[in-house]
Amino acid sequence: MSGDPSEEELEELRKKKMEQLKEQQGGEGEGQEAAQQQADAQKQAVLKQNLTDGARKRLNTVKMSKPQVGEQIEQQVVALAQSGRVQGQIDEDQMKELLSELTPDSKSFDIKRR
Repeated sequence: MSGDPSEEELEELRKKKMEQLKEQQGGEGEGQEAAQQQADAQKQAVLKQNLTDGARKRLNTVKMSKPQVGEQIEQQVVALAQSGRVQGQIDEDQMKELLSELTPDSKSFDIKRR
């Protein structure tokens, strides 16, 4: 024998290595998922503390129709709360102002027939 591993031994080594990599990735994925859930829970707690019921309903409505805009609003409210720029709770009128600031004006088109 020349000391070179046979094809069967190489295949076994490849399988073992793949299993090890899958286990490592599985462990990391669970940790990331738990961290993501914890971050979401903290965000929801901050939102609940700083938004009135009407503002929360409006935010949920926006998230249903435009998820990206809803996420932007949530991030903005959390940032305002963490920086201490929120006095009391954000009510529905203030939520409308935030929405109008973060959403571009919709363009209207007038079509004229000749």
